[in-house]
Amino acid sequence: MVIRSKAVSRGKIFLLAILLVVVLTVSGCIGIRTSPGGGSGGTIADGTLFLSPVLEQAGGFTCAAPSTEGKVVAVNASDGNRRWEVTLEASAPTGGFGCATAATPVAVYGNPAVAGELVYVGGYNGKVYAINSDSGALRWVFPREGALQPIVGGVVAALDRLYFGCSDGKVYALDAETGDKQWEFATEDKIWATPAIDGETLYIGSFDKKFYAIDAITGQQKWEKPFETDGAFASTPLVYNNTVYIGSFDRYFYALDAATGSKQWEFEAEKWFWTRAVAFNNTIYAGCFDGKVYVLNAETGDEVVDAIDLGSAIYSWPVLVDGKVIIATEEGKVYAIDTENNRETLLEDIGEAIYTPLCVSEGILYVYTQLQNLYALNADSGARLWNLTIE
Repeated sequence: MVIRSKAVSRGKIFLLAILLVVVLTVSGCIGIRTSPGGGSGGTIADGTLFLSPVLEQAGGFTCAAPSTEGKVVAVNASDGNRRWEVTLEASAPTGGFGCATAATPVAVYGNPAVAGELVYVGGYNGKVYAINSDSGALRWVFPREGALQPIVGGVVAALDRLYFGCSDGKVYALDAETGDKQWEFATEDKIWATPAIDGETLYIGSFDKKFYAIDAITGQQKWEKPFETDGAFASTPLVYNNTVYIGSFDRYFYALDAATGSKQWEFEAEKWFWTRAVAFNNTIYAGCFDGKVYVLNAETGDEVVDAIDLGSAIYSWPVLVDGKVIIATEEGKVYAIDTENNRETLLEDIGEAIYTPLCVSEGILYVYTQLQNLYALNADSGARLWNLTIE
């Protein structure tokens, strides 16, 4: 079944974050009205781009009836033609915001994962979906009955398993083929982050202000104790040269020994870190809510150059292409930072808010905006190759 066109969501993911914090700290239904929009970045496999469109939540986080359908779309990466789209039907999660009888919209905030013939997404309705990547046919749903609490982060496929964090404070591992639960690991607060897998270790942070290393096979904690800070974690870690790099809501960016969790260094910014960092040639590039990209020595944490001020908050994940860090700002400008001299160049001014992660394949950059437009740009020149409105 195909979803009809919906009104465009104008809400910001940052607003979503603030509102969720408010909602989750009070009991029952509250009278906040907003319109945060779901919508994932793209994931490319075998020439197909998979993403979940921006979704209007008509009631915000109140007891008003929200939109209860979302979808996953498959697009030909070379020309923008749609291959298929599939509707995700909502269900009421166990827990959530206290509106026990209300259905929860299937907003998808995290990127899909693709492994073999399946594409996976985690929904804000507390369900994980496995979909055939060729046909769009639904293979399985987890859990089969009922639902978890909202899933905000993305899912990760590795080691024949699917991994994700949940607002119930747990990390889950599922059999990637069947959806059967392999293990769960409990933290002390909700999880919004997408995990990172390196070898057989899963790294993830929680709103309990702790950062964890978990055995991806057994689900057992690997470090003697988690790394603790003064702020929650919502960003996805970067693992590079046996070091884990992660930003926190306490305004610090940390480098941790991947084997032990011991702190190697910390760097203080002006505002929170949400986006994932990238690394190139022993240098870390970390975008921040303060609109700056911090260019740090991977071993010491010292600034290689003064922070690059892009003038607008950075929510979107950057990508690395041919020695250039491509990064987008909230206001819709896409920049390329040359790693040889760390100078930025405006690649394209799309003029539409960008919150979702960037995606790149074979020299083509894919940008999905809050106005439901998907743009394919030449990653070198910024020239627009095609664009598609995904409703």
